[in-house]
Amino acid sequence: MMEKVYPMTLEGKLKLEEELEMLKTVKRKEIVERIKIARSFGDLSENSEYESAKDEQAFVEGRITTLENMIRFAQIIDNNSADKDTVSLGRTVTFIELPDGEEEEYTIVGSAEADPFEGKISNDSPIAKALLGHKLNETVKIETPGGSMDVKIQKIS
Repeated sequence: MMEKVYPMTLEGKLKLEEELEMLKTVKRKEIVERIKIARSFGDLSENSEYESAKDEQAFVEGRITTLENMIRFAQIIDNNSADKDTVSLGRTVTFIELPDGEEEEYTIVGSAEADPFEGKISNDSPIAKALLGHKLNETVKIETPGGSMDVKIQKIS
């Protein structure tokens, strides 16, 4: 069976590695300590502190497994060989929405490092899918769940 590949920038991979290290070295120890303290309260069947700590432990272990998999199958995006005037993975795109001219800027990254609050959108998102492969100054129609919009690509960096 073919494993899923996770396209990401080198910066994104390093960020995932930092999170993994923190979960393994700090968070695991904190949770083990919380479980130990909660066990000392006695009857585990009605111990909400114990249940909460066990739930958090399950979440952290799941996240560790996910991060290890993403890092193992990471595909680092190399923008040096790509055309500088074409929207591609790892590039930051500035466009204006037509006709009102509202400017937006996004960096297109792999789903593993997407963070819309930081302006990083997944290559699987409707906006990124529509923009990928288009060139500077092109007008692109973007179909989103909220409707369609026309944009003009102003800058690619």
